Amino acid sequence: MERLLSRLPKLMADPEFAKAYDEAAAEFKLAREIIKARVMAGMSKEELARKMATTQSAVARLESGRHLPSISTLKKLAEATGAKLSIHLDTAN
Repeated sequence: MERLLSRLPKLMADPEFAKAYDEAAAEFKLAREIIKARVMAGMSKEELARKMATTQSAVARLESGRHLPSISTLKKLAEATGAKLSIHLDTAN
């Protein structure tokens, strides 16, 4: 991950990459929030998976940002980590 982040400025110089990155920004932000909730709860992926009645690989997919979770999954995650689920739409342009 750190290696990718160090290459990010060079990658962002490519307009196609920059566009794809911007389009996926919300998914990556959600993934970071999921990771943060787990870490703040002091849980491993395996522990979170048990509390959510799912598998460690499912938690890993949530944290990857490549798969969008349902609202019910986010509710389970919030309950399992003691986090508060808050969903909003920012209508500002």
